[in-house]
Amino acid sequence: MPSGHIQQDTPQARPVGPRPLAPIPFDVESVFPELAGTARTVTLLYPRAGQPGPSDSSIGGPLLWPAGEPWPMCAEPDHYKPLDEPVGPDPVAMVPVVQLYARDVPDLVFPAGTDLLQILWCPLVHEDDEYAANPRLRWRNTALTAADAAGGQPPRPHTAEEDYLPRPCTVSPTPAVEYPNWDLPEGLGEQLGERFEALREERGFDYFEVATTQQSKIGGYPSWTQPPDWPECTACGTRMEHLLSITATEAGMGRWLPLDERNPGQDHAATPSWRAEADPAALDTFGHHMYLGGGGIYFFVCRTCPDTPHTHRHDC
Repeated sequence: MPSGHIQQDTPQARPVGPRPLAPIPFDVESVFPELAGTARTVTLLYPRAGQPGPSDSSIGGPLLWPAGEPWPMCAEPDHYKPLDEPVGPDPVAMVPVVQLYARDVPDLVFPAGTDLLQILWCPLVHEDDEYAANPRLRWRNTALTAADAAGGQPPRPHTAEEDYLPRPCTVSPTPAVEYPNWDLPEGLGEQLGERFEALREERGFDYFEVATTQQSKIGGYPSWTQPPDWPECTACGTRMEHLLSITATEAGMGRWLPLDERNPGQDHAATPSWRAEADPAALDTFGHHMYLGGGGIYFFVCRTCPDTPHTHRHDC
């Protein structure tokens, strides 16, 4: 179904989380006491191709949208589609990227009076310091929005970069615990490098593969693929909090692959979680199919300021 299409709810569109996960195969802080206190709670989203409705949490699904609020359009003069002719003067309709209801993501803190988070973006590249889609974020009250929700279909972009058009996916918010990857305390990565390698040789798994996550998620650490670029709030100067990551990566094997999606042809009793492979019949449903340059787009908020300002970062 095209991104941005509104459809009727279907019972099977409800989130099917949390997913069953294998436990981490070692006690991180016993083996690496230097990492004590760095664990963070994360909610993994596990987007899977489906038919979410406006009342479902989703990636790329239709949004619960107020009838009296115009659909957001992007009229930035510098947006473009690589290798194509210049984009015309007509504004480009934004596309739904994320919708999350508080009932589905209990670890996500919503501003007072809201229980619905929505993210849209212009599906073109923008000539700013991000060179990525141009997102907008909305916090809403579900009851107030549903009381006068828009019907029909929102406008679709007249041109778009395919890498920024998500296919509709249900999500299965799954709580977990992760440790830092690029966000290891300064100098500690080099200090622990040989011990990380020894862990792999002695036990057969890699710290980064079983203790850190690179997939779409809420909270935890950003899914950096390059050195961290934490933003500071322009209003109060404090470092902003990681809200969520939308990434090009979904676990098709390894420890973060849900147990119920493992290849039934594998000997599960003999195959450790970090070597598990996905059911080939399910692989086509994994992920939102956005490339995002190979990395992701990360959203941050400041909860110190009363209006919860937000910003984003992109790396590839």
